[in-house]
This record gives sequence, C-alpha cells and structure tokens, in this order.
Amino acid sequence: MTIDTKRKLIIIGSFLMGFGTLGALDGVIFHQLLQWHSVVMETSRQGQIISDGLFHLAVTITLIAGGIVLWLGGKPTDISKGIRLLAGFFLIGGGIFNVVEGLINHHLLQIHRVKPGDPNALMYDVAFLACGIFLILIGYIIRRNTGVKYEV
Repeated sequence: MTIDTKRKLIIIGSFLMGFGTLGALDGVIFHQLLQWHSVVMETSRQGQIISDGLFHLAVTITLIAGGIVLWLGGKPTDISKGIRLLAGFFLIGGGIFNVVEGLINHHLLQIHRVKPGDPNALMYDVAFLACGIFLILIGYIIRRNTGVKYEV
C-alpha cells in the first residue's frame, strides 16, 4: 500500500470516527441523559424513540465504517505526522457533525432544538454550532502542521 493510500484511509477513517463519536455523544447526552430532545419532536413518544433509534443506528454504522477504514490504513505512526493527521481529521469530523446537524435539524428543517421550550433555546443552538466550528478550527490547526496536501 502506498503512503498516499495510507494517508487517504487515515483521513477518511478518522473523519468518520470523529463524525460518529460526536453523533454518539449528542445521542447519549442530549437524547438520553438530559432528555432535552429527540430527533423528531413533533410526534408520539413511540415516534421519538424510533427516530432516536434510527439516529443511533446510523451513528453506529458510521463508527464501524470509520474503524474499518482506519484498520485498513494501518498504524498512523507508519507515516510522517500520522498522529496529527488522525487527530486533526477526527476533530474536523466531529465539528462537521455539529455544524451539519445543527444547521439542518435545528434551523433548516426545524425538527428539534438543542433544548426546546427553554427561553434561551436559540442560545443553546448557537452554542452547539459554535462548538462545532471550534472543533473544526482546532482540527484544521492540528492537521495544517502536517505539511501534506490533502486530496481525498
């Protein structure tokens, strides 16, 4: 396997792992522990549970796919600055999850808010997006220092 192929697999795998991990944290923290929202709020309780279950299934598939792709890529330490590549794209993937999920579900489709019914609901939504942007920036800074051009 070429170094370029290893790099691409590490980039894709770590991105998927970051995306899936933030999705899993969203589900566990906001859906289950805090019980602030479900994926689809304007439905019966059974509909909420099913929408959350489908969300958790998708997140689990994403994590499995990311793990398989990383496994295929081999040890990140086999390439120059491979750990920085892995960490950077993991954070970028997690940040992209927050931004995409926040923009689509909270603002575009309006199927739920981070904390619906709260007088400061918009603040929670904006903080969710800000966390995503922060993760993307930190991931970009980490991966920027690898000195490698990325074409996936």
